[in-house]
Amino acid sequence: MIVCIQKSLLLLAAGAYVLSGVVWAQDRSAPTGGMDAGVVFRAGIDVVTLSAAVRDGSGQVVRNLERTDFQVLDTGIERGISDFHAGDAPVSLGVLLDISGSMALGDNIDRARGAVDIAMGMLSGTGDEAALYTFDATLAEAAAFTQNLDAIRSISLAGQPWGATSLYDAIGAAAERVAERANRHRALLVITDGVDTASSLNAAEVSSIASAIDVPVYIVTVATPRDLPEADRMRLSVDGVRSYVGTLADLARWTGGHMKIASTPDHAVEAIGVVFAELRHQYVITFESGAAPGWHPIQVRTHDNTFTVHARSGYVSGPSASDR
Repeated sequence: MIVCIQKSLLLLAAGAYVLSGVVWAQDRSAPTGGMDAGVVFRAGIDVVTLSAAVRDGSGQVVRNLERTDFQVLDTGIERGISDFHAGDAPVSLGVLLDISGSMALGDNIDRARGAVDIAMGMLSGTGDEAALYTFDATLAEAAAFTQNLDAIRSISLAGQPWGATSLYDAIGAAAERVAERANRHRALLVITDGVDTASSLNAAEVSSIASAIDVPVYIVTVATPRDLPEADRMRLSVDGVRSYVGTLADLARWTGGHMKIASTPDHAVEAIGVVFAELRHQYVITFESGAAPGWHPIQVRTHDNTFTVHARSGYVSGPSASDR
C-alpha cells in the first residue's frame, strides 16, 4: 500500500522549535525542539518513558544494571524513576529501505537488499516482529508489522532504483508508525546511501519527532569500497566521510540510536549486530515529567562514569491530558 508522506503534518508536529545540540552519553547538551508526543497521561500524573542502552569503555553492551544505577536529569533537575524494566524482551523493528535513484550507483541497492535479509535473520526471539517500508519521493509499506518474518524475506525487492530521495521525510513518517507498537523494545533501522534530494524536513526536525516519541533511529549507510578506501578501519566510523553522513549521525544520536557504514556484507553483519545488541538489552525507564510546558532536554547517567548511555534527547511537556 502506497502512503504519501504527510510533509505538512510533520512540519506542524516539529513546530517552530530549533535544535541546538546532542544528548548521547553522560553529560551532553540537548536539542531544544520536539513534538507534543513525549508525555503519557497516567492516573493524574504526566510520565515520560524512555529506552536506554548502555556501553562500557570498551564498547560492550552493559547488562544487569538496576534502577538504582541510573540517574535522570530533566532540564538539569533530577527526576525519580517511577518504573523500570530490564532484560531481554521482544523487539519491534521497522526497516526503512532506500530505493531511490541514487541507490543505483555502485551496486548500493544490492548491498541494501542484503542488509534487509541480515536484519530479518537476527529477529529470532519469541514475539519479535518487523515491518518493511521502502521510499524514494514517497513512502510505501511493503509489509505491515508481522511476526511471520518469512513473509518479509519473501518480498521481492527486484527492480531498478529510481526517483528523488525524501530520506528525512521518510524517517519521520516511519518512526511514527514504529511508535504505535506495544513492544517496549522498538526501533527504526534505516538502510540508505545517505543522500537526500527532496525532503521538506531536515535532520534536526526529524530527530525532534523521533526522540519525542521514543523511537531510536539506527542508520546503516551503504557505500562502495572505493568510497571507503580504508574500509577495514572506517567501516563502523563516520570520520572523514562526506558531510551529509555527519548530519545523519547527529540525527541518529539525538534519537538514542547511531549510524554505521557498511561497504561489504561482513560490514553489514557487524553493523546490524551492533543494533541488535542494544535493542535486546534496552533499559526502559519511566519518570514523572516536568510541569513547565515546552521542550525538556534529558540527560541519562549511570553511577559508573566510564559507561556511555544512549537515550533520546528530550521530550515535550504540555497541559495534562485532562486539560487538553
